[in-house]
Amino acid sequence: MDMLKDSRFTGKSGKMVLKEETFAIIGACMEVHKTLGRSFSEKVYQDALELELKLRGIPFEREKHFLVNYKGITLDHDFFADYICYDKVIVELKAVSELDNENREQVINYLHAADKQVGLLVNFRTPSLTYERYVNFNYL
Repeated sequence: MDMLKDSRFTGKSGKMVLKEETFAIIGACMEVHKTLGRSFSEKVYQDALELELKLRGIPFEREKHFLVNYKGITLDHDFFADYICYDKVIVELKAVSELDNENREQVINYLHAADKQVGLLVNFRTPSLTYERYVNFNYL
């Protein structure tokens, strides 16, 4: 797929794609992690992040529903992204000991199917918040 994982990646303009937006989202996630720690379930972090995004004035949709199309036909299976922020960034939350390829594939597939610019994969279970940033090349 036309995605790249690299938090330092810049587009043709030489600037990081959606830098301010992704930094704001990551900052909200860091505050949630700092306040709650690393031992809760994913749903608890989703609830807390919703409140933190509201407090910071970050526009979002929670559990955004997406249909998947194949050659113009809507497939039976769909998906729900944890968050869409700024109508451009998919945010997938995890509470696992470490991110694995299945987690990465999930956010990459969501990013592609939803046709959004950037995907953030955020993990709250680690001692320090960890995240990975993915860029959709279609927007470069």
